[in-house]
Amino acid sequence: MKDRSKIEQPVAVEFKRFNDEFAASLRSETNRLQSAIDQILNASGKHVRPLLVLLTAKACGQVTDNTINSAVLLELLHTATLIHDDVIDETKQRRGVPSLNAIFDNRISVLVGDYVLSTALIRSIQTGNLQIIGIVSNLGRDLSEGEIKQLETAEESIIDESCYMQVIRKKTAMLLSACAEIGSISAGASGEMVEKCREFGEYLGYCFQIKDDIFDYFKEANIGKPTGNDIREGKVTLPLLHALQTGRREEVDNFLHIINEKDFTTENIDLLIDFAKANGGIEYAEQRMQEYRDKAVEVLMTLPESEAREGLLLLADYIVERRK
Repeated sequence: MKDRSKIEQPVAVEFKRFNDEFAASLRSETNRLQSAIDQILNASGKHVRPLLVLLTAKACGQVTDNTINSAVLLELLHTATLIHDDVIDETKQRRGVPSLNAIFDNRISVLVGDYVLSTALIRSIQTGNLQIIGIVSNLGRDLSEGEIKQLETAEESIIDESCYMQVIRKKTAMLLSACAEIGSISAGASGEMVEKCREFGEYLGYCFQIKDDIFDYFKEANIGKPTGNDIREGKVTLPLLHALQTGRREEVDNFLHIINEKDFTTENIDLLIDFAKANGGIEYAEQRMQEYRDKAVEVLMTLPESEAREGLLLLADYIVERRK
């Protein structure tokens, strides 16, 4: 497991400034809203996305005020989508702590999500860079489209790997792609270097989501959500997709019936998880994740050698090796 401090080291000063500005950007005189904001700040995660923004900028030149603004706005946008996602999915825990909709209710959670999103838009304007504003605007559409596509595939029980890849491209890969792309733009990188960074971030995003999906198949994973939660919501992710493509016909037919009927009892979820594992689903997902990691590293090596590039390499390894 990679040491986070080594990943952060090339941008340690800038990362502290990000944390300070992220916290400062979320302030309200409304008591209930401020209470929700405090909950968000206390439950903040690994900040992989702003770290990607900062390291990419440093690898392309230097971290600027626009880099910090961009890191803050992208983390705000990500935070807003998580708040809304928890309402949609009726999730009661995130990262092992109660979600906003569990503490308050859906009405408050949606409004808090809107508040955070509006704060992100204000930050995007503060960059004064129309290219960055354009990327963020398109990103908001991609994230929404990805979530709707995921709901659609779950409701219609679509069992198709290409469809799965379309979903994770929109809901995760495009976010990390935007982080790396905007980081390079904020540092004044050339068009060619910006494109390389965008591509690196996209590959990294595939790794991130596939790893998250693998976690759902292991009870011992301390990830703050119940095992099999994706399946319970009708989301057929890569390990199970592979098993359904390669398993024995009679077994596959039985499990397809469970999925189509949405008969997601605890017993059936356990059976689906065991089926995915027995048919090499975990190994297949890990293989696909490693392929994207290798593509990301191949692109990364085209950037000039630096401590920041080494930090990005460590970040790629951290994403595929993390335990939660």
